[in-house]
Order: sequence, then structure tokens, then C-alpha cells
Amino acid sequence: MAWHSLVLLPFLLATVSGNTVPIINVTIFYVPEDLELDQFAFQLTAYDLDNDPLTYQIQGTDAFYFSVNSTTGRVTLRNSLDRELQARLTITVGVSDGVNNEVSQKITVIVEDRNDNAPVFQRLPYNAIIPENESLHSIIYTVFANDSDTGNASKVSYSIEEVIPDNTENLQLFYILNNGSVVLNGSLDYAKNTFYQIKILAQDGGGLLHNNWTVQKSFTYLSLTIKDMPNLNPRFLNEPYSGSVPENCDLGTVVLTVKAIDQDTGVNDEIFYIITTNTSVPFVINDKTGTITVSQPLDREQLPSEEVLLEVTAREKELDIYGKVAQTSTLVTILVTDVNDNKPQFYNCSISSCNFASAQNSFTGNIIEHSSSRLPVSNLNIVAHDPDKGINSSFELSLQGPNANAFTVSPTTIVGTGEVQILVQNSALVDYEISHVMVVQIIANDTGNPTDCCSTATVTIDLIDTNDHIPEFPQSTYYLSVEENSPDGTVISPNITAYDPDSGVLGQITYQLLPANILDTFMVNATTGALLVYNGSLLDRETRSIYYANLQGKDGGGMVGTTVLEITVLDVNDMAPIIIGSYFISVEEGQNVSTHIQAIDNDEPGSPNSQLGFEILPGLFSNNFTIDKDTGEMHSKEPLDREALEDERGQMVVTVMVYDHGEPPLNTTVDVTITVGDLNDNIPVFLNQSYEFSVFEDSPGSLVGEVTATDADRTEINSRISFRLQRSSGSSNFLIRSSCLGPGNYSGNLTVDPDISLDYDTLQQKFFTLTVLAENTAADNAGDTASVSVIVHILDVNDESPTILPASLQDVSVAENGTQQGVIHTLNAFDPDTSHSLVFEELAVSCFKGDSSAEDVCWDWFVLAPNGSVLVNSLEIDYEVCDRVLLTLRVEDLYTEKGNRYSQNETLRIIITDVNDNAPVFEAISKAFVVVPEISPVDLEVATVKATDADSGPGGTLNFSIISVVFVEDSGASRPFRNLFRVLTTPDKDAYIGSIRVDSNLDESLKGQYKVTVEAQDGEEPVHRAQTVLSIFTVDQSYRIRLQFVTTVEEVQSNSESIKLALTTVTKAAVYVAAIRSTEDARDTHADAKSVMEVYFVYSNGTALDVNDLSSLIQSDPLGLAELVKLGLIVIGPGEATTPTKEVELIGIIAGLAAFLLIFILIMTLVLVLTTRSYKRKLNAMKALKVATTFNPVTAQQGAGIPGTNQYNAEGANPMLNLPLDPSHDLGFHEDSISVTSVNSLDENTVNAPADDNFEVEQVKMQPTDSTDKEVLVAALDLKEPTKVAYLNTTFTTTDL
Repeated sequence: MAWHSLVLLPFLLATVSGNTVPIINVTIFYVPEDLELDQFAFQLTAYDLDNDPLTYQIQGTDAFYFSVNSTTGRVTLRNSLDRELQARLTITVGVSDGVNNEVSQKITVIVEDRNDNAPVFQRLPYNAIIPENESLHSIIYTVFANDSDTGNASKVSYSIEEVIPDNTENLQLFYILNNGSVVLNGSLDYAKNTFYQIKILAQDGGGLLHNNWTVQKSFTYLSLTIKDMPNLNPRFLNEPYSGSVPENCDLGTVVLTVKAIDQDTGVNDEIFYIITTNTSVPFVINDKTGTITVSQPLDREQLPSEEVLLEVTAREKELDIYGKVAQTSTLVTILVTDVNDNKPQFYNCSISSCNFASAQNSFTGNIIEHSSSRLPVSNLNIVAHDPDKGINSSFELSLQGPNANAFTVSPTTIVGTGEVQILVQNSALVDYEISHVMVVQIIANDTGNPTDCCSTATVTIDLIDTNDHIPEFPQSTYYLSVEENSPDGTVISPNITAYDPDSGVLGQITYQLLPANILDTFMVNATTGALLVYNGSLLDRETRSIYYANLQGKDGGGMVGTTVLEITVLDVNDMAPIIIGSYFISVEEGQNVSTHIQAIDNDEPGSPNSQLGFEILPGLFSNNFTIDKDTGEMHSKEPLDREALEDERGQMVVTVMVYDHGEPPLNTTVDVTITVGDLNDNIPVFLNQSYEFSVFEDSPGSLVGEVTATDADRTEINSRISFRLQRSSGSSNFLIRSSCLGPGNYSGNLTVDPDISLDYDTLQQKFFTLTVLAENTAADNAGDTASVSVIVHILDVNDESPTILPASLQDVSVAENGTQQGVIHTLNAFDPDTSHSLVFEELAVSCFKGDSSAEDVCWDWFVLAPNGSVLVNSLEIDYEVCDRVLLTLRVEDLYTEKGNRYSQNETLRIIITDVNDNAPVFEAISKAFVVVPEISPVDLEVATVKATDADSGPGGTLNFSIISVVFVEDSGASRPFRNLFRVLTTPDKDAYIGSIRVDSNLDESLKGQYKVTVEAQDGEEPVHRAQTVLSIFTVDQSYRIRLQFVTTVEEVQSNSESIKLALTTVTKAAVYVAAIRSTEDARDTHADAKSVMEVYFVYSNGTALDVNDLSSLIQSDPLGLAELVKLGLIVIGPGEATTPTKEVELIGIIAGLAAFLLIFILIMTLVLVLTTRSYKRKLNAMKALKVATTFNPVTAQQGAGIPGTNQYNAEGANPMLNLPLDPSHDLGFHEDSISVTSVNSLDENTVNAPADDNFEVEQVKMQPTDSTDKEVLVAALDLKEPTKVAYLNTTFTTTDL
């Protein structure tokens, strides 16, 4: 083929020159950026076939970083590397063998990243204000830290290291996400904490640095201010609430006052009060003050209970954060105390079932005539009742009327409620024959109610007539007794019998108890007359202490005799004492307290069971009071002192026990609450007996010293202290201000009057004696003050310096480009001296652009005049080079005689405002852009541009667009394209990046580069534009390499990532897989190959590998080669060319014909030359033979022949006579030739000539012994030189005759 002649060309040239040039076969090196100075970087290696000594040198801008040993080619680091500043270096390597011209080649040095940069937090400081009701898991702030490293070392992770305050409790209150977002992990409470400071750690993913695994870290703080929100309900103070009020009091009587506050102290909303009790109550509340007053007439007896329970709700004026009413409720207990305002009345009922609904004033009963004394009138159910309470319900009973002398009433005194009986007092007057009906009136008299004291009930008594002979009992009255609550069946009397003189049946007596209602409680044995308890549960002495009954003895004739049974119910101690009223006492401190504990016991009066005793139970304040054990009179032992109480409300609670003397004794306790009001009975006390301070002269407003005093009173108003100076000589030169250090603890800051300038030289005395008074502002008399002596020494100092007024140092704004001229600002200064002359002086000018110094660019922009005027001095003011000018200045008092004549140095900041006067600027492109059309889908990024605009705001906002796309072929021809690419604009810190992306399919057959014109345009009038042209090199199909594998397509596809990794490791190039298919779809494949992978190898500088480059790299990396063989690689070859176009085919045909014609001419010329030489040799040989026939054979053989040749020692015997023949001579084609050609005319005439179809070709190759051997590729690539091919031309073989 034609390319074989091209292969021979360099060898022919080398033969002509006699010496080969060195070869550099490495184009890329990798160096870590943390390499130390003078450390080994990489090794330059060149090959010279002549083994000449080589010298190395490096050139180029980036050669600044390296030093090379000219003899060994060992390259070391001369200057430090920084990948973040420059990631790729290009140097030119020169190699010389001392014979040929120096060979140079550009190589690329890739600076490998090392973890030498810590994350850097952006946009500091971090501050945020968060409402306390921020929802759980919400993002409250996002921080960002950037790491300039690459790979894992650039991946920043965040963590929270500390939370201030209370790190232990609050560390879990927040957490941070991988993107830097701080998330709330709990609930915030303004009342708990109003501020948090979060310490945030940013660390990268770690990486190698100086061969050590290093993780870089940095810290910052996030400050959170908690905003109080109305999320809490109000809270009542001093709960629980209770009070008392007497019934029948005036409307509007104040009962008590409730108080609530807003718990959201940062909001402090207004509170309103309402009563929310469901039922109607006779009280109202002031909605603003919380004072509860009586609103309706009070009648304790008409209330369901004497204790009225109110529900009071405190409600805030504004809604809370949930849109609801913020409110809270409390219970208020009001005791309505009794007043004796009811008279006793009579009711027709039994005491156990009486509802006292309807009073009655007439009753009817009956009794047998001549009934015994103390016998009750039958069929009467009279109950007397007074609804008042306690001693107010006590009343007396008496009888009046025409028959009052015959009867008596029982009982005569009732407390509250009792059954009333009419008893026979004079049986002789109870005579049926005198009167069938008797009438008495019962008078109930409440002696404690003189206005409405009495009630009257008329009782009509029907008399029952009797027979003459009646059974007679030995006693007219039996006095019996039984204990209350006795068990049923208890025998009261074993027998009570009557005597009847009648005999027989008429004399047989049966016994019966009367009246009938007595049988509810007692029963009698009808035969024996034994009296027993029938229902002991009804025996309650406190309800009824005496029962009167008629024991009737009835004979057989129906005659009845009766006797009176007076059954006294004996008291048992079963009633505990009852406390009357509640005890809430308010008293001012310094007074004694006396109160009377009232109680009753409903057990039998006068008995130990009802005899009461009083005792103070042990408690916190039990030793402060005494109580009379018999009367209940309670007194304080000494005047009460509010300051001795630690309770904030000033309350003392004493528990009093009321007990009876029964067996066992019963008791009841009651709490007596004494609220001690605070009096201003303590005067302030200074902590020191005297004070002595010193202050410099001429120092208005300076702090002289601090005095401290305390007040022992407990309330804020009574313990408040105010300080003042007593009028005296020099006191007007000073001021004193009070400040609270704590409850009852105040300090007075003594300062020089800001309007007074003390002059040491004019003072006769160099000190002032002051009297500081501490007085309580709530004191009623002027004597409640304390005083202390304060001596203030005046120290001598120099006179004052002038000062520049801060108001005139405010920032000044000036537009760039000199649009403002003249005076732009005026500075003002002040000097307290009477006579002064002030002159302003400029000390320094500082220029800044952002946070960086702009050096001296702005030094002549502004001028400071001596009178303080600042003037513009230049038309060259430029925002882009300097946006902030700091003038350091001072003022001088020319009249100063001593001390500092200058003011302190001040700074005036002049802000330069921007005007859109800069066009966009593209950054230089430091790398080549490459595209592989065959594997470049739509939207693939193939190049980037970066531009900046020095302006700010919209004038600095850029947008990219593509103006044109022109493809320049390798031949130089060009043609435009449209819609091949598009550009996407994204901001990047202070710059903008334009991403050039594929917009339509690219032509895979084109060879050359795309020239893409990109325009950047800013966003503010007047609009500025800039353009740049990108070169995007195409990698065409000629760089497609075909890799043949002994594994199947499926196996290659599954191992594709491993294959790509191995290839990348060997070549350091990006690997792009174009296709994977079976050998059935491919031509010219190895017999053992089962699949083909077609691949491109592309470097970032735009170069690509061909088959020879790839083979050389794989050959130089045995480990990579072994890995690829393990993955099934068997053959490396050029990729299959795609079907050419007709135009390409035509060009190929023409080129082929031209090559064929050239080869044909060369062959014919060679044939002609060889034929002529052969003909001459034959002709000379024949001439020699002819001459030889004339010689004697002996003579002819005198010269020895050269063995193995036809060279004779006789001249003319051979055309090659005397030729120095060296069969081992190398023609210079190869170092270790495997085919040495003899020039012996008897040998075959073989040359390394181009092969053609007219020649018989014999290819000599090294073949593996086993075709299936996996090491076949290794054996082939281990050959240091290409396979040698010899072509045997038998046509022109000649032999001498």
C-alpha cells in the first residue's frame, strides 16, 4: 500500500544524515500542588537511537516554577505551586544530542489538587431575628462556606459545635443541614432566652496534604435574636382569691380586687376582666381594675350556699398569634356572712322531712283528760325554724292564751330548728267535763332581732273522755334514759306494769306506746311492758334530747291507764366543733392583731362534749401569736413587722384547732390569714460612713464616684431611694443620679455637672466637701433621710484640645467622573477654650475598592481647606477603581499654650457612587475546548466564557448571546453555521459565566474548529457590549480507536466502567466510548475477538491520541496493560472509517490514481536500473571467461578465492573486485536488523522496497506459538520496534555464470 513508502522516508533520511534526532514521547505530567521546593517533580526522558549524550532544558512562561538537571532530565520544583491560581502549566522541553538541531516539544503539567484550603464563610456576619413561635423544623438561616479545593476536599459539611447560652440544654435546639441551612429542632420561648449564639463548624471532606490525610475546618457564629410574640395567656397574681361580705350590705360594696398581668413581657397587652360564671351572681367586676363589688341585694338565706363561687376571666385586648383571644380564668370564693334578719316560724311537718316551704300558725291535737303532767298533746307535728345561722338562729318558746296555765311548751329554747311539744302542766285543769276543747298560743321570740322578733302559732287541743276504772301505774311518770345512737333492741326499762283492780279479762292489761309517732323510735312489749329501742339511728340528742311518751295500759274492758315516760337521750360526743365564719385579716405593720375565733358544738350544752378549747397548731408563725384556750381570743405577741416576712404578699397563715372535751375529743381547724401591709418605717442606710473621690479638672460630665445605700422596707415604693446633694458651697458643680441595683439597693452616681468646667488654678480650695442625702420618696416626713459626707479632690490637668463635631463626620456621597465640583461638605469643630483659632489639616488619604485597598489612586481627588471645606479636585474620579475614600484629618488650635493643640484624628468617609461607564470584559481563556461530534448530544456543555463588569447594580449585570458560528476546516476553508450552539448565562460571585451548549446535532465528518463569537451585554443605559471568539476543536473519526476484546458484548458493557478507568489510568486522558458491538458487525477483526469497543482519547488541551500513541502509553505501563488484558483486551487498532461521501470518494479515487502513477514510474525506473546492472555483470563475466581460456589453469588458480563468494584475487575476474565486503553491515534502517542483505552477486537480490501487486511478497513476522494464548498482546507490545517486513523480489535474481 502507499503508506508503506511514507514509513520508509524517515529511515532513508536517517541513512543520509548518518545520525538520528532524539525522540520525546511524553506530553503530560502530573505534579501535586503541595510539593515542597527543590523536591522531585517529574523526569524528562528522551530516546536517541545513536545513544548520544542528551542535554535537557525547559522554556516558556511557566518554566518559572521548575528547574531541570540538563544532564539527567530530573525536574525539581523551584517556586511554589497553587492549583487554585493555575491548574495547568505549559512548558517547552528542549533536548539536544550535540549533533542535530535541538528538538523541542510542548508538554502539559497538570497541577494536582491537595487539601490546602479551609472552607471560607461567605457574606459575614450572620445575624437573624426570629419570632419565638417559629415552627418546628423550619429553616431559620442559611450559611455558606466555599472551599477552593476540588473533589472530596471541596465538599463542605456543617455542624453545630456550641449554642450560647446553656450549651448542654440548647445544643439540640438547632441542627444544620448539608446545604448550610440551620433548622429549628425545638420550641423557642422569649421568657426563657431572648438571644442565642450558635457556633458553626464548616469542614471539608478531607484530602491529602503533604502525604497526610488532612481535614480543614473553620468556625463562625450565627447570632439569633428572639422576638417576643403574644403566645401566652395572662396570669393572675396572688391566687387563690377569697373574700367575705355581710348579707344586706349596700350595693357597690367592694369585696376584693383581682390582678392579672400579660406573661408576654415584650408585648404587655392591656388586660380586661369579666365574670364568666354560668349562673346569675349578685356581683360585678370592673373590667379594667378587676375590683369585684356587690350588684344585687344579698340574702344569705336565699342563696344556694353561703359561699358564692365566681369564675373571673382576664382577657387581653389583642388576639394572640393564633388569632384567638388570650385569656385565663381563676376562681374567686366569696363568703356571704349571716345577719340576724329572720324571725322563727312554725311548720306542720316532721323534722326529718321538713322543707320549710310554707309556715303555719294553727295546729290541732288531742289528749285524754286528766292526763298526767308532762304528757304531750297527741297528733301534733310542730317544727319551729329560724333560717339564720349560729347564734342568730337561737330563739325562745313560751305559751300564752286562755289555757296556758294547763300546759307548758318543750323545749323552751331552740337553736336553728327543733320539734315543739305541748305538755300537760296541770292535769286537774285538763278536764273534759269543764271544757271539751282547750286553746293555747305558742310564742317564738328571737331576742337578738328587736325589730321583727316573734311568731305565734295557735294550738287547738281536743280532750278525750275516759272510763272510771282504768289501769293505774305505780308512778305517774317514769324518768328513763338511753344513749343516743343506741343499737336497735336496746332495753331501756325491763318492765313497767300497771295495776287494774278489775279481775279476769277486764284486769288483763296490754301495753301500748302513744303517740303513734313515738313508735318510730321506741317499742314496748305488750305483755311485760318492757321498753326497748326500735330504731336507734333516730336517737340524736342534737336533734331531740328528750322524748315524752304515754305508756298505755289497757284492760280487757277497754279501760286505759297511762303513765308518762320521760326518756332522756344521753349525749355521746359525736359532733365536731363548727367554726363560725372565715378569718382573713389585714393589718398595717407595727400593729398588734386581735381576733376572736367563734365556734359552736351541737353536743349537749354544758357537758364536756360541747365544752370547747382553742389551740394554735405548730407552724411558721405559731410562735408569734397566743390564744385563750377557753374563749378563742387570739392576739399577736408583739407588733407585726413586714420586713420580717419573706412572703412577697406579706401574708402570715396561722392554723387554729378548736376541740371539745369529749371522749374521744373531736376537733376542727381553721386558717387565720393575716396580711401585713408594708409601712415606710425604715430609713435608707449608706454602706460607708464617708466617701472620698477625686476627679480631673475641666472634665464636665465625668464620673466622680458611686455611693450606695439600702432600705429595709419590702415593697418597691417604700424601699425606693433617691439621692440628692445638700445645698452647700460647691454642690452646684456636681450632679448625682440614682440607679437601682436590686430591691431596696440603690446607687448614686456622682458626676461633674456637664455644664460646669472646674479650673484647678482658680480654685482656692482644691477639694469640695459635699453632703449626699438618701431619701425615701414615699416618706411622709422629711426626717426619713440619711446623709453621708463626700470629699471630692480636684486633680490638675492640661487644657482641652479641640474636637471635630461628629455630626459633620457623616458619610458624603460623590458621583464618579467628576460630575460634582466645588465644595461638597463642610466640617465643623469645637474648642471649649474662650479664645481659639481652629485650622483643619488633612493627614492621610486611603483608597478602597470593596474590602481591598486601591493604593494611591484617589489621593488627588479631594482637597481639605483650612476652614473645613472639602472640595472636589479631579475629573478622574472612577468608581470602578475606588468606591470609598477615607480622609484622615484633625483640627489644630493655633492659640493653644500648653497641652495638646490637636484634636484626635478623625475619619471622613466619602462614598463614590457608580455610573454605568464600563463595558463588559471577558476573562482570558486558559484552556482549549474540544468537542467529539459523534458523542455530543444536544444540551451538552462544550465550552464556557467568563466576563465581568466593573459597574455595580443593573449596569454590572451581564447577559451572553451567540453572534455567529463559523467552522474553519484544516484546509483553511470556512463556512458559517446557525443554531449549532446556544449560551446559558449564570452569575458566579462577582462575575458571570456563559455556558456554551450544543443546540443541534454536529457533523461528525468535519475536521477543524468552530469559531464561536460570544457577546456580553450589560443591563443599564447606556448599554455596553463586548465580544470574544472561542475556538472549539473537533475530534473527528480519524482519532477513533478500535479495541478488540475476547469477551462478549454483554461482558464488555458490564465491565465498561472498569475498562474506562484502566484506560484513563494509563493515558491520563478523558475516555469517550462511541460504540460497543460484536465482531460480526465489524471488519478486519482478530480471529479470537468477540466484541469491539470504539473509543476516543481526548486531553483537555484539545489533543487526542491515535493508535500509535495509545500503544506506546499502554506499553510503558505494565500494570495497566495487565489490567486491560485481564478485562479481555486482545488487539488495538484504528477505528473503522465511516462511509465517505461521494465528494470524498472522488477525491480518494483521484489521489489513488496519482499515487499509483507515481509508484509505477518509480518501479519502472528501478527495473531499468537493475536490468542494466545485471546485464553489465553478465557481460563482464563472459569477458572474463573468454580471457580465462587463454590462461594456464595453474596460473589461473594462483590467487586464492574468497570462500562462499565469486570474488577472486585477480583483477577483472569479478565486477566487485576489491570491494570490502562485510556481511554483517547494518544499512542503518534498524538497530537490530533481523534481515541483513548481502551484496554478493550470487545471493538473492532483496531490498526493502515498496510492495505492489506485481511483486511476490513474503512477510516475516513473529507469531505466538499458541493462538489462544492471552499473552499474545503482551508479546507483541514488548517489541521495542515495529514489526520488520522484508519483500522478496524474485524477478531480478541473478547468478554469475
